[in-house]
Amino acid sequence: MTTATAKPMDTRGLAGQAVGDTSICSVNQTQLIYRGYEIADLAAHATFEEVAHLLLVGHKPSAEELAAFDAVLKAERSIPTHIRDAIVRIAKDTPDAHPMSVLRSAVSLLSHDDADCEDNGAEAELRKSMRLLAKIPTCIGVHQMALDGKTPVEPDSNLSHAANLLWCMSGEKPGEIAARVTDVSLILYAEHDFNASTFTCRVISSTNSDMHSAVCGGIGALKGNLHGGANEAAMDMLKDIMTDTEGGAMTVDAWMQRAFTEKRKLMGFGHRVYKNGDHRAGILREWGLKYAAEENTASKKWFDLGDEVQDIMLREKNIHPNVDFPCGMTYFAMGIPVPQYTPIFVASRITGWCAHIMEQHANNRIIRPLANYVGAALRNWCD
Repeated sequence: MTTATAKPMDTRGLAGQAVGDTSICSVNQTQLIYRGYEIADLAAHATFEEVAHLLLVGHKPSAEELAAFDAVLKAERSIPTHIRDAIVRIAKDTPDAHPMSVLRSAVSLLSHDDADCEDNGAEAELRKSMRLLAKIPTCIGVHQMALDGKTPVEPDSNLSHAANLLWCMSGEKPGEIAARVTDVSLILYAEHDFNASTFTCRVISSTNSDMHSAVCGGIGALKGNLHGGANEAAMDMLKDIMTDTEGGAMTVDAWMQRAFTEKRKLMGFGHRVYKNGDHRAGILREWGLKYAAEENTASKKWFDLGDEVQDIMLREKNIHPNVDFPCGMTYFAMGIPVPQYTPIFVASRITGWCAHIMEQHANNRIIRPLANYVGAALRNWCD
């Protein structure tokens, strides 16, 4: 009798491989957990500042701890004048530069002004992580305001992290619902175990390199449209569909069928870990719809289109949306420029990155995997 041979697992990209231990985050088919707290619980009951403390310090803050943590963040929001001027100059001289590349450069420049830059000790690393968390929204805001031909504003210490981010980007104080929707999106994006950018941060940290260098690497990894840039790509895809289907020239189903035939990569769908749906996607969709209902009813058409696209993907491919899909629609409804979607992701994920960098440095072994050689057999140069 012939015994069936199991198909070998495709481990390219380290698929399905556990490559280390962490106490920061757990990702599985039914839950996303930050240090013991499930994501829906956090999105419903916590603020981003509380989640940032949870990830960076390691526990849920007391009221006194949160006040002290928040005070430090607010005091650290301003950036040096020469870095502000450099970002403005980039925006004026090279306005087409990708905002993620500009942010990567800004973080690199910040390293030169940080007295703790080369210190990988636990206390210094926490100070650096809080400075980066505080200053990154300012860097994003300076760039966007300069692109819009406006004078950048100073960060506002009366605003939350999320509200200050919106203020720095627009020069307008956000309403309560805009601030809350942004706050929830930051909570949802804060951490996700050994994803590509976090793993990049850990690999760099494992060489005993510094936090700023590791974060620059994380930004580079997150920039790609198969990772953080997927929220930008998802919105660009929806705009393409809207353009091609408006006026009845083409149905959404026909557009999708054409995309399937052309084997077009449809962004905002599927996930390496989640096979039955991303827990975060439904949460952000509901908040996006809430914003649309209260502040921008015309934007509801994007969510209707998204629901139609999602239904077709489930019917035809049995693939669920990930968090980047509703994120694109939600940020678009709020008037946030599409190229800034991924930098906003950084304003959140910096907490997860820094938590992992600190964890790597605290119990370090250089990350150096092996490779399977599939090249030519041994040969002589002189033959």
